[in-house]
Amino acid sequence: MNANELRARAAAVVDPYLAQPLGAAVTGTEIVGPDAVIDITLGFPSGGYEAALTAQLARELAAAGWGGGVRLRLKSQILAQAVQGNLKPLPTIRNVLAIASGKGGVGKSTTAANLALALSAQGARVGLLDADIYGPSQPLMMGLAGERPNTPDGKQIDPLRAYGVEVMSIGFLIDPAQPMVWRGPMVTQALVQLLGETRWSELDYLIVDMPPGTGDTQLTLAQRVPVSGAIIVTTPQDIALADARKGLMMFRKVSVPVLGIIENMATHVCSKCGHEEHIFGAGGGERMAAEYGIPLLGSLPLDIRIREQADGGRPTVVAEPEGRLAQAYLEIARRAAGRLASGTATGAFPTLSVSDD
Repeated sequence: MNANELRARAAAVVDPYLAQPLGAAVTGTEIVGPDAVIDITLGFPSGGYEAALTAQLARELAAAGWGGGVRLRLKSQILAQAVQGNLKPLPTIRNVLAIASGKGGVGKSTTAANLALALSAQGARVGLLDADIYGPSQPLMMGLAGERPNTPDGKQIDPLRAYGVEVMSIGFLIDPAQPMVWRGPMVTQALVQLLGETRWSELDYLIVDMPPGTGDTQLTLAQRVPVSGAIIVTTPQDIALADARKGLMMFRKVSVPVLGIIENMATHVCSKCGHEEHIFGAGGGERMAAEYGIPLLGSLPLDIRIREQADGGRPTVVAEPEGRLAQAYLEIARRAAGRLASGTATGAFPTLSVSDD
């Protein structure tokens, strides 16, 4: 097998995160001694992925008749993906990812923080925007409670940084003990200003922790903010799934691709014995994903450590980076980024017409 044949075989290997053949991601192949040296450029963060992809290529090339070893030169090139309508991507932000839920209390903010940290841990440049004006959580979760951002010119704000991630929240600008008694238009304007007047660095991803629900604020944001993709967080119970469906439908109505569903609190893990059980029901996220033809990006347990670590300002991905829970977040983040890079997520439903006949 010569280098050209090896390249063709490697290009035909299906990457599990892209869910399609590597194709043009294989940018070069050469034979060096007994080894095939393969250059691959992926459109999603690849930190920590080299060993697994090398093993997969070695297995599939061996099955095709290659008798030597396999070495991989792996790198990432994260590009800006299409956004909804006639909106233009933000100048320094390649992709905005909205983390949403149909209702509160499903762990959306905790999930958003850990996904931002997981993408950063794998080599991406990441920002995190806390878009929940009424109940901002990210200052506490990211260990930035009580911090105040700087403004170099009185017009723009420098984001704060935690664990390598840029963070902005209304919680940095107000007294946390005071309620935000604002009407919908004021909330929407505040969010647009937070997004547009923050001096974000060059970012591969801006994770937006959306407010729960599907009201005027959420719809306006989905129409005015250039979003590359959305992720729906739900629990397995029927009432949460019913509201999650509304969130999914909202994004599809405004042609924002839904990258997948995350099932949070899928099982309860006993802190004493480690026993797991489905206290909120089983398989709800998987059924919803199948119903709408989108992937279940992953399931996360109801584990006291996730709550304690978030409340303590060190989310799971940084508190126990080698632990099973952190690895679950890393896997989910890679699946979401891979689906975005593959361009296989779909946005709008077919147009329906209603006649008077």
